[in-house]
Amino acid sequence: MELQELLGTVQTGTINDQNEQYFFVGVAGFTFRLNKQELASSSSPIRGFLYENQNHQLVMTTKIPVIGCHRYGFGQVVDVRTDLGVFVDIGLQDKDIVVSLDDLPNLKSLWPKKGDRLLIALKVDKKNRMWGQLADGSIYQQISRPFPANWKNKNVTATVYRLKLSGSFVLTSDYYLGFIHASERQREPRLGEVVHGRVIGKSYDHLNISLKPRAYEEINDDAAMILAVLQHQPTKTLNFNDKSSPAAIKQYFGISKGNFKRAIGHLLKQKMITQDEQGISLVNKDQ
Repeated sequence: MELQELLGTVQTGTINDQNEQYFFVGVAGFTFRLNKQELASSSSPIRGFLYENQNHQLVMTTKIPVIGCHRYGFGQVVDVRTDLGVFVDIGLQDKDIVVSLDDLPNLKSLWPKKGDRLLIALKVDKKNRMWGQLADGSIYQQISRPFPANWKNKNVTATVYRLKLSGSFVLTSDYYLGFIHASERQREPRLGEVVHGRVIGKSYDHLNISLKPRAYEEINDDAAMILAVLQHQPTKTLNFNDKSSPAAIKQYFGISKGNFKRAIGHLLKQKMITQDEQGISLVNKDQ
C-alpha cells in the first residue's frame, strides 16, 4: 500500500519501538509516531488516524477526527492566506487542513473568514499532501432531511455552502436545505458564513429564506413605541395624526412633532397603520 493511500484514513498497526515520548507504530511498511499520552499501555495492535503533521512527520492519533478521506464533517476556519487558501481545524493537535484557493470563490471578499465553517473531506495528492475537499450539492442532499410542512416565518440559523449569482445555498442548523434569493439579502454572504434569517416559503426540496428583517424590526425606536401604544388600545386607534399639536404630542408620547411625523411616515410606509382625520389605526387589529 502506498503512503498516499494511508494518509487521512484510519488504520491498524503494530508497535515496533518506543522512546520517552512516542510509540512507533508500523503500518504497511511505514512508521508513524504515536504520543504516549494517548495510550495507557503498549499493547498491540493499535488503531488510529494517520497523517503527516506540519513538521512533515508521520503521525498516528487514536483521537480520530470526524473528517477523513471520503468522510465529510464540519471544520472551523482558523486562518486565511490569500496566496494559498483557508486553513481548517479538523481536530488534529499539530495540523490544520488547507482548502485550496482553486476551490474558493474568485472574489476574495467571499472567501471564508476565521470562525466560519466548512463541510469538507480529505484528499491526498501525489506529493502526499492532505487538502480539504469541499462538499458538493450531492453531499448536502444526502445529509439533509425533509423539512416540516409548517415552517413559514420561523427563525433559522444556517451555513452558506454554495454561491450563485441568483442567490446563496445554505444548510440550516436542523439540517434542512435552504436558498436565499439575491433580493432577500442586503449583502452577499461569504462561503462558510453562519447567517440568521427567517423562512418565507418553500420549494420542493428546500426552504426559501430571507436575511432581511421583518417589517417591525426595521422601524426606529419612536415608531416601535407608537406601535406598542396602539397595540395596547382597546380599539387599536389613537386620536393623533400629523395635524396634532406639538404640545399634545410631546405630552402624550414624550417626543417632538418632527419625530412623531417621521415615525408615523415609517409605519405608513410599512403598511402597519392607516391615518385619517380622526387619528391613526393599526392595519391588523389582531396584533
